[in-house]
Amino acid sequence: MDTAAHDFLVKILETPSASGYEEPVQKIVREYLKSCAEKIETDAHGNVIGTANPGGTCRMFLAGHCDQIGLIVQHIDSDGYISVQPIGGWDPMQLIGSHVVIWTINGGVPGVMSRKPIHLLTEDERKTVPKMKDLWIDIGARTKEEAEEIVRVGDSATFALKYQPLRNGLAASVAMDDKIGLWVVVEAFRRAVAAGPLPCALSVASTVQEEIGLRGAKTSCHRVDPHVAIAVDVTHATDCPTIDKKTEGDISLGQGPVVYRGPNMNPQVVERLLQAGDTNEIPVQLAAFGRATPTDANVLQVTRGGVATGLVSVPNRYMHSAVETISLEDADNTADLLAAFCRNLEGDIDWSPK
Repeated sequence: MDTAAHDFLVKILETPSASGYEEPVQKIVREYLKSCAEKIETDAHGNVIGTANPGGTCRMFLAGHCDQIGLIVQHIDSDGYISVQPIGGWDPMQLIGSHVVIWTINGGVPGVMSRKPIHLLTEDERKTVPKMKDLWIDIGARTKEEAEEIVRVGDSATFALKYQPLRNGLAASVAMDDKIGLWVVVEAFRRAVAAGPLPCALSVASTVQEEIGLRGAKTSCHRVDPHVAIAVDVTHATDCPTIDKKTEGDISLGQGPVVYRGPNMNPQVVERLLQAGDTNEIPVQLAAFGRATPTDANVLQVTRGGVATGLVSVPNRYMHSAVETISLEDADNTADLLAAFCRNLEGDIDWSPK
């Protein structure tokens, strides 16, 4: 991973993008795509789409979602404490005692996600997982009026955003789901374009609102109308304690991108991905999913008259937490795998089952 690509990754990870509030990160994506895309569009939904060689015979589409789980300000009480609703799938236990930021029109307002101390919990409360309504954000305001001077109902909030390198090429951050996938598709696009004339029409989308229903992938794919599409997301790494590999698969950090098989994935797309890995000596892990996946691949496959779809994932420990952890080498290899796949799409390909 070169310096510019690494800087792009850190920048998008440290920029807020709760579902429905993706504008700040999309500005960064648009700027990065200027060096490699012939055309850059932002649709009414907020998806950013870059295209190269638009006249190519085979239309190829790469999708990675830029949105992260977040919170939305619901209520400010008379003492200035702030109640929130979830945006996306939260485990409230992950929030207790965390540093958060409320993102306002004037910038970020730091706060702490709080509940009463363990000393004051009843016996029943100690045994019960708290609900979101039992937590609040404390920004240090003394009154409702003081809090309302800087925070409005409907403002988004996230964990405090910080990129943290770890040993052995690992990195931890809020929102690796799915900004590492976003990084992969944009970087794969850039690498495919840089390698010379493209054999296909290639589009890449930084999609919005995946965490609340795969919404941006649906609208952006309809706009592009591709023959073949690959979604890039994260998947659960199972190389840490308490996870059952028999039910969740055997997936490790540092062992390469994960190529999924199952009814959501076109067999030809899968085989071409595996061939690209073999030809370019890129390590690949296999995973299975027996129904439509809870990723952008779900809606890509059923857009218009149907799209030949693949799902490639980056292994991720501790998903939907403040310390999501990935291997930078896995991310690099995933970008190389997709670039190689795209550069092998020559002519008019029949994607129907054989």
